[in-house]
Amino acid sequence: MSTANTTSMLQRVVGSDAGWGALALRIPVGVIFVAHGAQKLFGAFGGYGLEGTGQFMASLGLTPGYLMALLAGSAEFFGGLALIVGLLVRPAAIALAFAMLVAIFSVHIDKGLFMANNGYEFALALLAASLSLLISGAGRLSVDAAWATRGAR
Repeated sequence: MSTANTTSMLQRVVGSDAGWGALALRIPVGVIFVAHGAQKLFGAFGGYGLEGTGQFMASLGLTPGYLMALLAGSAEFFGGLALIVGLLVRPAAIALAFAMLVAIFSVHIDKGLFMANNGYEFALALLAASLSLLISGAGRLSVDAAWATRGAR
């Protein structure tokens, strides 16, 4: 692959004209994902850690449960960190959107929309935020924006 092709591909991944709106979305959504990932990976914030989350996932038919917990927790924790700093936001957003689709259809869909019944409204909101960032990119004040500016020179 030529240098020009590599630069063009990087520009498509990190480039963004989103401005400050993406930053306003990235930070709180990133914090939420980091916290939920930390629950799954480390048992932080009252979570069950990998072992407990793995058992839960296995009970849903997502097997092997431990691996599924590791994948979901890693996507949420590291994807959330990526959103916060604005690093490779589009790839992180893809992983996070996929995790939310799995959560909606494996855990919440049969409970209806509302969170009061453990429904899918919260996961749907996080899915929408992830898709928005996938489309818009990181916006200003991000590592992606700095890379895009450097690559354009």
